Amino acid sequence: MEEEEETTVCALITDLEETLNTQNQSHPLPFTLPTLRNLQSLLDSNDPKILSQLLSNLSSKSFSLSSLLPPLTSAMDSAPTHLSLLSSKIYLSLILFPNSPVFSLFNPISFLALLRSLRLAVFFDARVFLCVIERLVCVLDLIHLNRFPDSLKSLVQTIVEILVLATDREMGEGFEILAGLCSKILCQVLKSEHGEEGETAAEVLKALAPLILMGKSQARSFAMRFVKSLMVGAGKTSDGVKKGVVNYPRYLAQKAPEKAEPRGFAVEAILEIVRVMDVEDQFGFAEYVVKMTQGKANLRLLGVDLILKLMMLLKDPFIGMDLDCKLQDSWGFKCMEALIQRCSDSSSGIRARALSNLAQLVGFLSSDDKNRDVLKEVIGFGEVEVEVGVNDILRKRCMDEKANVRKAALVLVTKLTAILGGNFDGVVLKTLGMACSDPLVSIRKAAISALSEAFRTFSDESVIIEWLHSVPRLIADNESSIQEECETLFLELVLDRISRAGSEGTMPNQSTFSDSKVKAKDIEREIGLLFPGIMVLLKEICNGEVAPWVKKICTSLGKKKRLKPKMAIALQNIIKISESYWASNSMPIEKWTAPPGAWFLLSEVSTYLSKAVDWEFLHHHWQLLDKYRAVGELKSPCPKEYMHEDEDGIESSSVAWASDRVFLLQTISNVSVELPPEPAAELAHNLLIRIEEFNMHSTEVNAHVKALRTLCKRKALDANEAESLVTKWVQQLLSKASRILEKCIEGDSKINKRDAFFTPPRSASRKGKRAAALSRLLSEAVTAVYSIGVLVIICPTADTSTIIPLLHTIITSGNSDPKLSKLPGPQVSLKQTAPSLYIQAWLTMGKICLADEELAKRYIPLFVQELEKSDCAALRNNLVVMMADFCIRYTALVDCYISKITKCLRDPCELVRRQTFILLSRLLQRDYVKWRGVLFLRFLLSLVDESEKIRQLADFLFGNILKVKAPLLAYNSFVEAIFVLNDCDAHNGHCGSKSSQTENRLFSIRGNNEDSRAKRMHIYVSLLKQMAPEHLLATFAKLCAEILAAASDGMLKLEDVRGQSVLQDAFQILACKEIRIPSGRGSHTDAGDEEEESVDGGASTAAAKRGAITQAVKKGLIQNTIPIFIELKRLLESKNSPLTGSLMECLRIILKDYKNEIDEILVADKQLQKELIYDMQKHETSKAKSAAAGVVASMQNHSSFLSPGACKTAGGTKAQDNLSENPQSESRVASAMADAVAEARVRSVLREVNRGIATPPLSSISRPKLKPNQDSTGARTDRPPHVLESLRRRQSFYSDDEN
Repeated sequence: MEEEEETTVCALITDLEETLNTQNQSHPLPFTLPTLRNLQSLLDSNDPKILSQLLSNLSSKSFSLSSLLPPLTSAMDSAPTHLSLLSSKIYLSLILFPNSPVFSLFNPISFLALLRSLRLAVFFDARVFLCVIERLVCVLDLIHLNRFPDSLKSLVQTIVEILVLATDREMGEGFEILAGLCSKILCQVLKSEHGEEGETAAEVLKALAPLILMGKSQARSFAMRFVKSLMVGAGKTSDGVKKGVVNYPRYLAQKAPEKAEPRGFAVEAILEIVRVMDVEDQFGFAEYVVKMTQGKANLRLLGVDLILKLMMLLKDPFIGMDLDCKLQDSWGFKCMEALIQRCSDSSSGIRARALSNLAQLVGFLSSDDKNRDVLKEVIGFGEVEVEVGVNDILRKRCMDEKANVRKAALVLVTKLTAILGGNFDGVVLKTLGMACSDPLVSIRKAAISALSEAFRTFSDESVIIEWLHSVPRLIADNESSIQEECETLFLELVLDRISRAGSEGTMPNQSTFSDSKVKAKDIEREIGLLFPGIMVLLKEICNGEVAPWVKKICTSLGKKKRLKPKMAIALQNIIKISESYWASNSMPIEKWTAPPGAWFLLSEVSTYLSKAVDWEFLHHHWQLLDKYRAVGELKSPCPKEYMHEDEDGIESSSVAWASDRVFLLQTISNVSVELPPEPAAELAHNLLIRIEEFNMHSTEVNAHVKALRTLCKRKALDANEAESLVTKWVQQLLSKASRILEKCIEGDSKINKRDAFFTPPRSASRKGKRAAALSRLLSEAVTAVYSIGVLVIICPTADTSTIIPLLHTIITSGNSDPKLSKLPGPQVSLKQTAPSLYIQAWLTMGKICLADEELAKRYIPLFVQELEKSDCAALRNNLVVMMADFCIRYTALVDCYISKITKCLRDPCELVRRQTFILLSRLLQRDYVKWRGVLFLRFLLSLVDESEKIRQLADFLFGNILKVKAPLLAYNSFVEAIFVLNDCDAHNGHCGSKSSQTENRLFSIRGNNEDSRAKRMHIYVSLLKQMAPEHLLATFAKLCAEILAAASDGMLKLEDVRGQSVLQDAFQILACKEIRIPSGRGSHTDAGDEEEESVDGGASTAAAKRGAITQAVKKGLIQNTIPIFIELKRLLESKNSPLTGSLMECLRIILKDYKNEIDEILVADKQLQKELIYDMQKHETSKAKSAAAGVVASMQNHSSFLSPGACKTAGGTKAQDNLSENPQSESRVASAMADAVAEARVRSVLREVNRGIATPPLSSISRPKLKPNQDSTGARTDRPPHVLESLRRRQSFYSDDEN
């Protein structure tokens, strides 16, 4: 064995001699593979004798052991991986060999080569690699790196990089072995012999930061374990290490990525480290996080996330270091304040994140009673004063322009509901209701949830009303999930609540009032206490704006069989209890009415719960309501002796009785299948008699007719028998109605003729009797006409041949024969004497035309004519409704009259305008009417209508429906809209319009005043918001080509006021922010928007591609635009036009927004660039001087009421405020303001010197004459010419009087 080793040593010495003798000092050659293997075999023997023999042999050749380092270093540095790794192993083995000269063998160059070799060898042989790492661990016990800080730093970085590479390789169990070795290495370097512990700890932590901030991986888990256990443990014995660990979360916060998911990992890692820190260090980090929320956008966003986790992680957030610490001084209070402040951050992403985190925090803290009380203090509902209350924030954020902010605010409202209690802000409540109509589905769902949670928590009247006006209408939403949620919530919060209240109510045994003078309001109040919240709920359900949606919900629930019999039973109990309370207090039953809404809701649910409704109950109340019904016109159902002064009025009571009868009839018709035959026949007979009297209210007529038809159809043996039965009594009623009409028309004409030929007029008593008789007849005729329309609707085949001439006579009574007008006496029409009959005749004629197409062809032009000339708003409203029905039934006939109908959009009556807008919108959505011609342009004015309701409807139409249904409509009609709104006919699309000048003026917003411009600008902005980015660019080009270029070419006359308005509008549009496309160079401030609204990985790639295309298009656009602006600028300057200022302001904004593109355009024309810059500076200077003059004037006016000291302070503050309003031109304004202030001071000095006497003008003061620079002989004087010139050009100060 010894002989083999000696042979190996001899061979090795020979190889080494050859290698070392041929070494180049600058580029040493690496050892060959046989040499390395021989050297490794000697070192593996671990025999000191062999090393001694090797050293003696090397010495004999004049070499030392350190002479092996250059070829070994070269092999580690540049050889193939297997040689490099073998060289690394040999190098470390040499150091570890017993009695080897460690200090002579270790040098930084070789050590760095070793580290580079390890980086490259991770993906090689794992067994050899781990062996090298093990030897490196042992080497660190022998060497001290305190003298080699670079080597220490490289070692730490290499170990971290090895871990990352090993993670990518997926070593499996080998990674745990490697991680253990790396952990030992990092623990070794933390010892004092390797350098100052604090600095080394900082280096290690800094190197581990990328691992901690990366996604979930083995390397990240290793780094977290190392920091949390080993470094925190080392910090207990070393202040330097502890300082590094304490500051490490702050360092990680600074290095945290901006993207959502990596930022989440960073927050998680920071919190894990903070968890193991001491309490005082945790408090210090919390204060640091509060300061972060005041920093840059990425730090603010991270701070908002950290606050949430800190508050949920650490115990007792509202208790400070000292037990006597005030609430305001606790770290939790400061964190909450910072979080609430970030809810109003300038970045929408941070606002949304802050609101979302605050909602989570509120939910977390609300679970503890102690924290809930403190939370009330923090959000502004306690005794502690706060800068901004949560209600103030919610008012703004629920209406935020960004969708993710609105959604987060609504979630916060949901969480705050339990804490707010009765302190629910009215504005916030109204805002929640508006959010239920938001364009985004997610926000509508969040608003529904928030409002429903408020309703569920406390039954305040305002909350109930807002919920009923906002949520049930969503049953018509396009999103099916919202419809289902709407049904479920209505079932839970309305129907189930009423069911529980009705089943729990009890009948009164005796009077609940000791006072004999009991009033109706007292009983209503008592019933309200018996059913808390139910009376308000029922009353609001029958509101005209809520009732249609309640009907739709009940129908949907009934079809799905989700209505339970207990609902109908509960409503009957409520009605019975109300009647019993009234009777128990000895109140006249004639004055009793059921709780408002009870009969209405029962009539809706009874359709599907017919077996749950008791016939005896219905029969009893039908007899009661029928016995005391009002006769003829609306009258009180109670006798005069029961009248009280405190009643609401006769008419309201009669209306309540009439509506109860209507809903009772509907309920009876719904349950008619369950009625016994004899009561059903008796009821049908009574209904027919009631209809024949023609003395009911119109709503009662409709209910009676429908109930009678339902009874006939359900009790008949088959459909034919039912149809014949219905036709029979319909013809009977029509015949009687026609006779009443004939009688009314004849009576009216006889009285007119009789009064016309009597001179003097007949006695007042006889005339009064006839008037009373005619009034009764007229009342019957109005009801008869309405009844005819109802009968025609339920039986279109009925014979109306005798009715049509009578109706024709009524509706044309105002157009009398010209021959008759020559006769003496007044020609009075039914339109003037009986307007109600006149209006009902038109309505009934429309219903007949719906059933007869030939008749409709003859009468539709007459309807249009009456719509245009009628001065009665009620008639115009009815005519608009009829024309909409005609449009559905006879689309081709009405299409040519659409422009006439649209004139009602400018009707003086708000109801007519709103009705027209709603009906035309529905027709347009259903494609009965097309968006062509002037229709779209006329709809635009609804965006600025005087009525807020119409404006809201218009915003919804343009912002939601048209944006999806007709996305190109706004783009295609934009330029034409500018000309139409200004009533300018210079545009090709507008000059071809066939509308009259009156109509054009009616649908324009002429004028150059501020109000008109603001309205037009609101319309333009609304249209721009509907356009896609490519359409915004195209609109920009169209404005320049069709308006600016037309103005510069003379096609748009600038002398005309309307042309000037068009051009000024174009300048304002080109300068507004809505037409500008945000560049692709998005900042991190909007990162929150991207992460909230975009979850698709391919979205960013598509966005980048669109951004590149957009930049290219923008460049080409500006290349074509700037020459137009320059030419137009010269033209306006030559005409001294006031529009020059608007052009320069627009050009300034374009130069700012498209700076890069314009610089490339003007790079070849430096002179043009200088001219533009000079003109812009000149314009800005003039604006700055004007602003400064206004500030100085306000300062002078203000100073007259203050003391001198106060004047300076107040005036300076006001000036600063004015300056701060426009920071972009602050420097120019400041300079101009300084000049203006100096001039003002000089004027005040002159005034004081003259003691109030105005300084005389310079023209009246004798001035010394200046001698010329040259005398008569031509000899030059000794005065320098620049002195005389400066005197000639000197500026003089004028007195206030001269100015």
